[in-house]
Amino acid sequence: MIRFLDPMWLLALIPVLALAGAYAARHLLRRFRRDTALPFANLELLRSLVPRGLGWRRHVAAGLFLAGLFSLVTALARPSVEVDEPLERATIILAIDVSLSMQADDVEPTRMQAAQDAAKQFVQELPTSYNLGLVSFAKSANVLVSPGKDREAVNEAIDALELAEATATGEAVFTSLDAIKAVPGAGAEGPPPARIVLLSDGYRTYGRAIEDAAVAAVEANVPVTTIAFGTDAGMVDIAGQLQRVPVDRQALAELAETTGGFFYEAASAAELTQVYQDMGSSIGHKTVPKEVSQWFAAAALLLGLGAGALSLLWTSRLP
Repeated sequence: MIRFLDPMWLLALIPVLALAGAYAARHLLRRFRRDTALPFANLELLRSLVPRGLGWRRHVAAGLFLAGLFSLVTALARPSVEVDEPLERATIILAIDVSLSMQADDVEPTRMQAAQDAAKQFVQELPTSYNLGLVSFAKSANVLVSPGKDREAVNEAIDALELAEATATGEAVFTSLDAIKAVPGAGAEGPPPARIVLLSDGYRTYGRAIEDAAVAAVEANVPVTTIAFGTDAGMVDIAGQLQRVPVDRQALAELAETTGGFFYEAASAAELTQVYQDMGSSIGHKTVPKEVSQWFAAAALLLGLGAGALSLLWTSRLP
């Protein structure tokens, strides 16, 4: 089925139809005048004086010309047909800790900046066929970018991260699992192959337990890879008081081990490829419009050339 992406151009058919109507009216008027003309007494003499006409051929060039205009207007309206396009469903969620402890500068320049740099490097290295989403978490976890192919949106959201109070590590995992569930099935069976990459530094202080989140990730068959940022000597100024913010390596390592992911303290690009190298694939399909304007533009060109050629052949002039 053909549909038009820019249907307002179809209004240009009005003058084309008016031109076709004018041509038909002129032809009918000439026939009427011929039928009502006075008869010529000597038909044989008339045939010798008036050359043989073009007959039906005189309408061919005009018809081709008008058909070319119709095709040209149709091309301007951007006709399209619906086609099935393969859709990779494999999904990775980046979950980034934005708690106040991430402003500690025991990792240069700060834990937050280091996490942002690592996240953006991961985005750059990730194959473009995979879906990628972004979750931030402090006292609550929020989906900033739903899983998709738009890497620029993820990078912009990473740059715009803002710090907040508390650390809800378990909520980050649950929210990431919900985002994965929302990936369209697109005709494929079962959930998509998925991974969570969680970048954090501190102890959970709010929300559901990390152990409960690990159980949910195992049930969903979604490994969680954790990356710890910071040292035990980290300090931050909170409400005018310096507070120690050590890294909870044990909880992050146990989350990764329980779910089948990896635990890193300093993740290189080469290490992070392990996150997705064994993911596999799940191909669905989505229906997308495929523009076919060129078909109608080509038809308009051929019809115009045909009209010109026949007109030159039969009348020695262009229509």
